[in-house]
Amino acid sequence: MRPTLEVADIFRCHGEAFRRNHAAHLGRVERRVMAAIEACRTPTLGGHVEQCGDCGLVRCAYNSCRNRHCPKCQGLARAEWLEARQAELLPVPYYHVVFTLPAPAAEIAFHNKRVVYAILFRAAADAMRNIADDPRHLGAEIGAIAVLHTWGQTLQHHPHLHCIVPGGGLSADGMRWVACRPGFFLPVRVLSRRFRTLFLARLQAAFVAGELRFSGTLAALAEPAAFAERLDALRAVEWVVYAKRPFAGPAQVLAYLGRYTHRVALANSRLTRLANGQVDFTWKDYRHHGKTKVMTLAADEFIRRFLLHAVPDGFHRIRHIGFLANRHRTAKLALCRALLAAPTPDPPAPESYRDRTRRLTGHALDVCPDCGGTMQACGPLPRRAPPRAPFWCDSS
Repeated sequence: MRPTLEVADIFRCHGEAFRRNHAAHLGRVERRVMAAIEACRTPTLGGHVEQCGDCGLVRCAYNSCRNRHCPKCQGLARAEWLEARQAELLPVPYYHVVFTLPAPAAEIAFHNKRVVYAILFRAAADAMRNIADDPRHLGAEIGAIAVLHTWGQTLQHHPHLHCIVPGGGLSADGMRWVACRPGFFLPVRVLSRRFRTLFLARLQAAFVAGELRFSGTLAALAEPAAFAERLDALRAVEWVVYAKRPFAGPAQVLAYLGRYTHRVALANSRLTRLANGQVDFTWKDYRHHGKTKVMTLAADEFIRRFLLHAVPDGFHRIRHIGFLANRHRTAKLALCRALLAAPTPDPPAPESYRDRTRRLTGHALDVCPDCGGTMQACGPLPRRAPPRAPFWCDSS
């Protein structure tokens, strides 16, 4: 029986050819992502042998790569993160705000991921905080969770931030909770223009400081005159900032966060076929009411697009803003709860890794798949040679 298709299978079938064809332009981060996904849950990473205490079934349990770009390694991390966020929810409406970079700015971001993605976060955060601080709009310190996505449905480079924002904030003296108007967070046109101004000012500062690098089709932007012309063009267009209607309640907020956090460019479930050197995957065409379609790409192009979304080592794709910022989140949330007369959630009870995994993901790691008995670890499995391509793979 043909196994379920995974991104790892595509890398194992066509990864070596891709490495040869793109050796001059393939960076260390991208090579590590490919190697990690190829090795995930295979003998390459070692593991342990388990045996059922009831029926005697023996199975090999191989280690996960835990790379944040791997489609198979985000389930538990996502569930643990969501549980922590659930304990922080306030009894107020929540809004979803999206900040998108125009294509000419996205090109610069792709060549300077660490610098420009960081500017994107800071500009969006400061734009929301500046407008919210203004008494004409809200007059309060807000909080937000911002999540970086760099892809669209067809895997092209499309950097944007998804922000989840409580509908209100703390007054300047910290004595009142200031609520948004019903169904309205902040004026998006004002927010968009402030975001554009802040982003371009920081991008200009990065250029002057020599922090930006340009090559290939963007090599001309290394000249100050050409870069200034690009900035002028970006100032002349409207930037997209989109604020959706408030969520129906905390459960909907968490459901949304579960879809958008710890995501990778494409889930294995969207892959439908790998044959004749081509990959088929499903995508939603939002220009046609979200209709599901199938896209076919050459394996080389599919791998190239997937790797467009590898982020630099140590770069945080999820960030907390305002009163939700890490350095004072606990104290500020306690103050918000007091002002809103909301109860403090109970701390989680201690539990084992297996119990936590079962509760959060629904997967019981220690249950025998044959008889339902308890699987017990018998000993380690040493690391072995990297896995070969699947027997059904066409690597042409």
